[in-house]
Amino acid sequence: MKLRFPDLVSVYAAEDCFRFSGETGERGDVSCCLSLKEDGLAVTLTAGETPVRYLALRWTFTEGEKRGEPVKILGDHWERGYGDLSWRGIEPERIMPWYMLVSNGSDADPDFTGRYTEGFGVRVRPHAMVSWQYDGAGVTLWADVRCGGEGVILSGRTLPVCEVLFRDYRDVSAFEAGRRFCHAMSPDPRLPKHPVYGSNNWYYAYGKSSHDDIVSDTKIVAEQCAGLRNIPYMVIDDGWQKNNTDAPWTVTKPEFPDMKGLADEMRAMGVRPGIWVRYLVDGRREIPEATEDWRLARDPAFLDPTNPAVLDYVKRVTRMIVENWGYELIKHDYSTFDLFGDWGVNMGSRVTKNGWHFHDRSKTSAEAVLDFYSAVREAAGDDCVIIGCNVIGHLCAGLHELNRTGDDTSGREWERTRKMGVNTLSHRLIQNGAFFMGDADCVGIMGPVPWEKNRQWLDVLARTGSPLFVSCKPGVLNKEQMAELREAWKTNSVQKNTARPVDWMENQTPALWEIDGELVRYDWYLPQGVENFRP
Repeated sequence: MKLRFPDLVSVYAAEDCFRFSGETGERGDVSCCLSLKEDGLAVTLTAGETPVRYLALRWTFTEGEKRGEPVKILGDHWERGYGDLSWRGIEPERIMPWYMLVSNGSDADPDFTGRYTEGFGVRVRPHAMVSWQYDGAGVTLWADVRCGGEGVILSGRTLPVCEVLFRDYRDVSAFEAGRRFCHAMSPDPRLPKHPVYGSNNWYYAYGKSSHDDIVSDTKIVAEQCAGLRNIPYMVIDDGWQKNNTDAPWTVTKPEFPDMKGLADEMRAMGVRPGIWVRYLVDGRREIPEATEDWRLARDPAFLDPTNPAVLDYVKRVTRMIVENWGYELIKHDYSTFDLFGDWGVNMGSRVTKNGWHFHDRSKTSAEAVLDFYSAVREAAGDDCVIIGCNVIGHLCAGLHELNRTGDDTSGREWERTRKMGVNTLSHRLIQNGAFFMGDADCVGIMGPVPWEKNRQWLDVLARTGSPLFVSCKPGVLNKEQMAELREAWKTNSVQKNTARPVDWMENQTPALWEIDGELVRYDWYLPQGVENFRP
């Protein structure tokens, strides 16, 4: 389907709605303008004091645009994947954030002749929360321009809502079409200057750690990666600060007496030090300078990034971590939940509930997120790697080098790793190197997960060209297993492999992969099968 003006545009302003066709529509002090460019459709919104909530653009298929053969459709998630990314048939009510791919045939067939994949999406970093619907008669784009849960008040400002892209790809796999479409949506990715890989202590420590434990963890990754051209990272996850998963970030636990000294020691051992932080929480109200207007109207336990003082605070914390302490990677977490009050898996058509707004009523939710991510980026500087966890991929693209693309894997339960890890790796691998480098999460090594399963997860992560992070409890692996871990890190230290999931259109946990031209089959299931039903 070639991009054209939509057949109908609906503007939901205050409690009213007006509709138009063509390039421009207006009612009162609200106007919407569409501009068809060479490679996209620009959508802008101008309004005075009337709150505006949503725009809906509807394209009705002409006879020539209707697909005459069965198709499957892949949609994205608002933030992380939750083991549920999948190709499905036409479901008119299905909400697909940011983009969707519509394809015939199967990628399991090695002959791609006659394959036809369409991409419908928006360019990264839009100023609205955008989603799609596909039905038998046409496609609909929804642009949520609310400020939190109420209409945005632009006060005469013109909002660049989004730039819509349609693309057609023929005689290539759906995976290759998706990869090309992600590059089209993201023309300016901010990729790391070197491969990012290494260790993270969360999936065996789970918040119980110390200076000495981190030194012990660092010793493992440093010894196993000694002599490799690219230096690995050792990331200190949650548990170093005074309050687990909460502020303040200027006060550490007694087990971490000197964060700068620890970073220096890690660096001297041959790794790049990294650290976890949760910027927008103050549930215990222990940030001394935080005033009441810093807090979200939705929940005062969290901070409102549309208040300039909060962004200044975010920058101060970031500079402390990078400039004063010397950490070279920041992993920031809970960064969508804290803003909107829910996980992406529960959001549906609305990223947040109605009835509240941000401190700055003139900012859309997407603009609030973009300002927050940009503040982290600015304060971190050019040499610090940013990993988003529970961030919005379409908004962090071009600002963060890495994104945690799925929900947590596990060092305790293989079933969680199988569901969350394999699914997000396979169904978001098209974003890797296009939006950012996609981190499908760690290999958790602490004992309960059978090594024959973790070995396969380690192998596919190492060879897909995406970042490999491992949480390895000291003393768990034997000599032969340590050699396998060393080889995986060696492979991933370069990240030049090419890979695609072959059966991803039929299988949410793909078993067959093509890696560097070789077909590799993985067995992801335990002898007793899937254990989501537990009598």
